[in-house]
Amino acid sequence: MLQKATQLLQQAVDKNQIPGAALGIVHLNGTSEVYWAGVKHLEKPGPVTPETLFDLASLTKVLFTVPQVLKLVEDGLADLDDPLSSFLPELSWMQNSQLPQRTLRQFLTHVSGLPAWEPMYTWGTNPGLLKQRVLQHRWEVKPAGEHLYSDIGYILLGLVLERLRGKPLAQFDLPAGFTFNPKNPEDCAATENDPWRGRVLQGEVHDENCFALGGATGHAGLFGSLRAILAYAQDLINGKVVSKAALAEMRRPQHAERALGWQIPTPQFSGGSLCSPQTLGHTGFTGTGVWMDFGHGYAWTLLTNRIHPSRHRETGIFELRKAVGNAIAASF
Repeated sequence: MLQKATQLLQQAVDKNQIPGAALGIVHLNGTSEVYWAGVKHLEKPGPVTPETLFDLASLTKVLFTVPQVLKLVEDGLADLDDPLSSFLPELSWMQNSQLPQRTLRQFLTHVSGLPAWEPMYTWGTNPGLLKQRVLQHRWEVKPAGEHLYSDIGYILLGLVLERLRGKPLAQFDLPAGFTFNPKNPEDCAATENDPWRGRVLQGEVHDENCFALGGATGHAGLFGSLRAILAYAQDLINGKVVSKAALAEMRRPQHAERALGWQIPTPQFSGGSLCSPQTLGHTGFTGTGVWMDFGHGYAWTLLTNRIHPSRHRETGIFELRKAVGNAIAASF
């Protein structure tokens, strides 16, 4: 089933487009296929394996933050349409801002009106003070409804989770094979030779804002392996991560481009054009991605360290993802 997809992946490694990669598919009944190629680090080569930890980047949003927010709803601690000020009352000082009235749903679906990004890591390096600054900053908030992918919205969702659960995200229970704090950097795929930190990053989060905020935020920070993601995706599809009611809400299209956090098939969808209309997917800046095809009954993930040693190189990752996704769908 993965034969054509693995050929495409191996070609990308052989052409030095990406240093290393891991690919896998899992079916509803738990049967899976995996493939891996290349190295974790160019300067000290060690092979990628199904247990290699990858910096999942924005997959944190859908594999961690979205399910955790849904669990708040299941536990009666929140509703998706509650305003942010219900959980972070210190925002009430913003008398002339719409931010306190934006809802959890609007942040989850990237229609809150918040900017996409802000270089928070330039504000300082004390995580506690930075989190306070995030809540004190007068954000430029546009009218709600227009889709603009926003890391800031998910950073705020992470603060809501910490407030309601009474502990930092780094202390949340995670499924086996996931972590916010890898114990051994050698177990991880390297990412960028980061000019800000002055070193090749391996075993520490690549996202600068996440790093400055302590390494575990609502938008980034999670590390995970191929096998861990496949097992988790299978559980998610089968309704073992959140309730069936919450899963149905997570899958429901919220606007033309997204369900609850997840991308849905549109032209140029990252998972290709042959997946079923019931597919959810998401990608991460570091070269990661996961897709769940509810129509065909499988999930697949492609993990790469495409920004190693630099984000400023042509890797063909966007084309590779679609080609691999189409090859997998065509094998059914």
